[in-house]
Amino acid sequence: MAFSPVRLNHAVLFVANLERSIGFYTTTFGMHVVARKPQANAAFLRLPRSGNHHDLGLFGVNAPEGSSQRHKIGLYHLAWQVDTIDELADARQALIDALAYTGESSHGATKSIYGADPDGNQFEIMWMLPRPQWGEYEHAAPIDYLDLGAETERWSRCARPDTLPWKPNDVTESALKL
Repeated sequence: MAFSPVRLNHAVLFVANLERSIGFYTTTFGMHVVARKPQANAAFLRLPRSGNHHDLGLFGVNAPEGSSQRHKIGLYHLAWQVDTIDELADARQALIDALAYTGESSHGATKSIYGADPDGNQFEIMWMLPRPQWGEYEHAAPIDYLDLGAETERWSRCARPDTLPWKPNDVTESALKL
């Protein structure tokens, strides 16, 4: 069984110094911090014209230059997006069948399945709620239990993005609450 994501949605990096990296991406790319998770030493950033919940996740390991923890700096995972919650359920089964499934979680605006390739490279397969449904998750990125069965039942009636009257990645000033 195979599944086919529609796009790369976001990247997540381990960084040596979280505040320094936030400064770099906000100053250089014009990104905005949309959520912070102090207990995980993490921040989630969005590009100014993006329709994503977040385009970049940063997890600080606060490793001093030259320390033995430097090997942890770099890519944590890439997130591949599917169009529907049903495709997310199919992806979960495909990863289980391939012995590549490593977990799942709800991040509020996104529902995620995690896996690893044969070399141990981690990845996320995610589905994003329709933008008008983000609500309290507009500026939050919780890590909660995912009840994929209940979420599939709730959202499987959602039309594919190409049949919706609005585009999932449309960004308006009112949607961003600028």
